[in-house]
Amino acid sequence: MAEKLAPEKRHSFLHNGEKVFEWDQTLEEVNFYINLPPNVHSKQFYCKIQSKHVEVGIKGNPPYLNHDLFSPVKTDSSFWTLEDDIMHITLQKRDKGQTWSSPILGQGQLDPYATDLEQKRLMLQRFQEEVNHVFPS
Repeated sequence: MAEKLAPEKRHSFLHNGEKVFEWDQTLEEVNFYINLPPNVHSKQFYCKIQSKHVEVGIKGNPPYLNHDLFSPVKTDSSFWTLEDDIMHITLQKRDKGQTWSSPILGQGQLDPYATDLEQKRLMLQRFQEEVNHVFPS
């Protein structure tokens, strides 16, 4: 089986010049990577994933992220983990193969060139999957 075409690099989502999180995508998933603040116990963090919305924060405080998603996700196969001071959120795309220009609806879109590169990479990944399905090794 051919290796999946992993994203070449993560994209940075910026607000007022500050990095809020990094993200990448495959044919099936969109991944968020959020650096966690120091000196906060892991049980204090939360992440609420809805089909068209994500909310992330520290319990008892205003949410760090509270936004509509670019496109719907499958909530039953989306999840989040904490590891090495990073919250990793994996969102399962409802529409496999769709290129997201940003994980957040209406904000932080990739420029047209970067969006085009993402589209081509995902198309190549889909082509490889189809070839492997027709001609298994």
